[in-house]
Amino acid sequence: MNNVYYHRAIENQVMQFPQKIKLILGARQTGKTTLLKYLLEKQSASTVHMINFQDRRVRRRYEKDDSLLLREIDAENHIHTILIDEIQKVPRLFDDLHYIFDQHRNKYQIWVTGSSARQLKRKSSNLLPGRVHHIKLSPVLIAEQRDAFFLPLNMPEKNKFPVRNLKDYLLYGNLPGLYAEEKSSWISTLEAYAELYIENEVRQENIVNDMGAFLRFLKLAALESGKLTNISKLAKSVGVAANTIRNFYQILEDTYVGIRILPFGKSKKRITASPRFLIFDIGLRHMLAELAINDTLLKLDAGSLFEQWIMLELYYRCKLYGNGYSISTWRTKSGAEVDVILETPEEIIPIEIKYTENPTPSEARHIETFIDLHQDMSKRGYIICRAPFKQKLTNRVIALPWSVF
Repeated sequence: MNNVYYHRAIENQVMQFPQKIKLILGARQTGKTTLLKYLLEKQSASTVHMINFQDRRVRRRYEKDDSLLLREIDAENHIHTILIDEIQKVPRLFDDLHYIFDQHRNKYQIWVTGSSARQLKRKSSNLLPGRVHHIKLSPVLIAEQRDAFFLPLNMPEKNKFPVRNLKDYLLYGNLPGLYAEEKSSWISTLEAYAELYIENEVRQENIVNDMGAFLRFLKLAALESGKLTNISKLAKSVGVAANTIRNFYQILEDTYVGIRILPFGKSKKRITASPRFLIFDIGLRHMLAELAINDTLLKLDAGSLFEQWIMLELYYRCKLYGNGYSISTWRTKSGAEVDVILETPEEIIPIEIKYTENPTPSEARHIETFIDLHQDMSKRGYIICRAPFKQKLTNRVIALPWSVF
C-alpha cells in the first residue's frame, strides 16, 4: 500500500473564497475525503467538526434529531471548520448550514462533499444559492501528472501522481485509489466500485422504479460510451419508453458517473444534434459494460478507448478552468466530423483524436473544413495521436503526441 498524498489541481479552488461554503461534488472514490483531510492536516483536530454520513450510525443520529448539529456547534467555541462528508445522505442539514452561515458570517470554514446531485435536488429545496462555491472533482488527470499543452495546470513539483503507460490508462482508467494499490488488485477495486455504485447510489436510494431495466440500460450505455446517443434504439433494446432512457441518463449525470458532451453550438453549417455520452472513468466503463480487462480489449477497440480517454481529460481540464472553457462535438449532415471542439475565451480549436502512430495530412481534412467554415473564430487545429514527436501536417494543423497534449 502507498500512503503518500498526491496533489490535486483542485486544491487552490478549495482554499479560495473563504467567505463561501465549499460544496465539493464528484463520483465516489475520486478522492473528495482524502483531499479535505490533507487540507485540514495543519489544523488541530479539536477545531474541526467532522461528520461522515458514510457511517450509517452517524447518519441515523442526525436523521432522528433535527437540531443536533446546531447544538453541537453552539457548545464548542473553539470550532473553526465544519466538514460534512456525503451530505446527500441527510440533505436537510443544508438548512442548518444556511442558519450557521448567516448567523456566524466568516466565523467558520464550511466544507461539504456529495456524490449525488439528484438526492440533493430531490430531498433539499435549500442548496444555499449565493452562499456556495461548487467544485467538481474528477479522476486523476494526466495534466496533474506532467506538463500539458492544452490548458496546463499549476501543480507542485513534488508528490504528483506517478505517470503510467498508455495501455494502463486505457484499460484501468484513472481512479485515484488505484495509485495506492498494487496492480494485481486494480480489477478487484474496479469491480467493487461498480457494485457499490449500483448498490449504494441507485438501489438503496430508490431512485429508479425498475432496477432490472436500469441495469440493462447501464450495460448498454457503457458499451455505447463515446458514441452519439440514440435514445429510441436504446429504449427498444432495454424494453422501456424513450423518456425512461432519458431519465436513466440523467441519473448517471446526477451521480457524476456520466458526462454529456453537446454538439457545437456556434456551427456555421447544419450539424447532427445528438450529444455524446461518456462514462466518467474508462476503467469503470469496462466494468459497467461487463467487459474483460485484458489485451484483447485493446486489440478490438483501442481507437474508441483512446478517443474517450482524451475527451474525458479535456472535459475535466475545462471544468477546472471554469467559465468560458468547454468541449463539444461537430458532425455535419454531409459526414464531416471533428471529435472535439475546444472552446476558450480567446479561440476555438478543432481537435481530432487518432490512435495512429503515423498521422498523415489527409487525416486533417475535417479540421481544415471546420476552420474554413469558422475563420472568424478558429485559426488552428490539432490531431492528438501516438506519434513520438510533434508534426506539422498542414499550415494550420499540428499532430501532437498523447504524452504532451
